[in-house]
Amino acid sequence: MDLSDRTLFIVGGTSGIGRELARRFAAEGSTVAVGGRSAQALAGLSDEGIGAFDIDVTDGDSVARARDAVLARYPRLDTVVIMSGVMLLEDLRDPAHFEAARTTIDTNLIGTIRTIDAFTPHLVARGVGTFVTVTSGIAFLPFPPMPTYAASKAAVHAYSEALRAQLDGTGVGVVELVPPAVATAGQEKVNPQALPLDGFATEVMELLAQDPTPDEILVERVLTHRWAERDGTYDDLVAKRSQALTMLPGRRN
Repeated sequence: MDLSDRTLFIVGGTSGIGRELARRFAAEGSTVAVGGRSAQALAGLSDEGIGAFDIDVTDGDSVARARDAVLARYPRLDTVVIMSGVMLLEDLRDPAHFEAARTTIDTNLIGTIRTIDAFTPHLVARGVGTFVTVTSGIAFLPFPPMPTYAASKAAVHAYSEALRAQLDGTGVGVVELVPPAVATAGQEKVNPQALPLDGFATEVMELLAQDPTPDEILVERVLTHRWAERDGTYDDLVAKRSQALTMLPGRRN
C-alpha cells in the first residue's frame, strides 16, 4: 500500500487508534477524511485539515448520508477503514446484559456491514480500492468479561475473509487490522501491559507499506493471541484471562 497516495475515509476515527492513523496517513501525504459522532472531535480534526463527517454506524440513513457527502467531496476515494466499536462488560449470569450485547453487535458487526455495503458499489466501479476492517486479538483469544465484544470481533474476522473471497478479481482488497490492547480510551488504566499508541501506529504503518500488504495486520504483541490455538497455548491463556472476571460488579469480593 502506497501510504502517500491514498484517499481514505476512516469511520470511527475521532479518537484513539483511528485518529492516530488518520494523522499518520495525512503526514505521509494521503488525503484523509474521518467520520464519527463527536462534533467537538470532528471540529478539531477539521482544524488540522482532515475532512470531517458525521456518521453513526448504527443508523442506516446516517451511513448513507455520510457516504454521499464523502463521495461528493472525495470522488477518488479508494480506502475505507471501519474503526467504529464499543467494548462493554457483561455478566452473563444476569439477563440484563442483553442490552449491552445488542449494542455491541449492532455497532461492531452490523455497523461494519452497513459501512461496507454503502461503499462497495463505489470501490467496485472504480476497479481499485481497499476495505480495512478492524477486529481484535480478543477475536482469537476471548476476554471473558467482554463476551459479546469477542464474539462480534470474531464475526468481523469471518466476514472479512468472506468479503475478500467475494471481491476477488474486482480490484478491491480487504485488509484486517488486528490490534492487541492499546493504551488509548482508558485501556492503560485497565491493562498496564497495553501497547503504547505511538509504537502501535508505527508498526501498523510499516506493515501496511509492505508489498504485498498482508491480509492481516498483526503487530508483534498480538501474535500470541492470533496463534494461541495453533501453538497449543489457548486453554491456559483463556484460564488466565478468566481471572479478570473480578472486574464484573457481581463478582467482586
